[in-house]
Amino acid sequence: MKEPILRAMDALYNVCIWSAGAAIFFMSLIIPWGIFARYVLGSGSQWPEPVSILLMVVFTFVGAAASYRAGSHIAVAMVTDRLPPALRRFAATVVHAVMLLLALFMVVYGVKLCRETWGQTIPDLPWMPVGFSYLPVPIGGLFTLLFVLEHMGFGPQNHRAIVRFDHDIDHGEGAN
Repeated sequence: MKEPILRAMDALYNVCIWSAGAAIFFMSLIIPWGIFARYVLGSGSQWPEPVSILLMVVFTFVGAAASYRAGSHIAVAMVTDRLPPALRRFAATVVHAVMLLLALFMVVYGVKLCRETWGQTIPDLPWMPVGFSYLPVPIGGLFTLLFVLEHMGFGPQNHRAIVRFDHDIDHGEGAN
């Protein structure tokens, strides 16, 4: 049962990093276009700013979930690194509990925010509901929730063997 869960989490992690990477890539193309259109062509486009903001929200919330799983999120470990092992484990448990609560908050209230603003439109993008622009909040919260549960159940991802999609698992034994 462990292997299918880890494979699913690896796939979800890949979706997160590719989505966040695509968001930052397209944002880096759209923003210069907006500047070019405004200052060189003399007529500013209406869509680059709201689309860039939406992409930044995707990058932030989905990228944060991937960052949490990879163990590269912002963490102040100055105090916890100096604690005895038992207190360090307790602090880690508290952090995971707080992360679960935060992720659950993002899912519940993010869905509520999306529902309540779905009927509104963005003035510069009248075809896009405002609620759509908030979708990365509950989605990122759900991904974070799943990654926290994975971390609590199976340990940190960066301390496990890599689960490959070709049905081979590297158990850390000598490779040829």
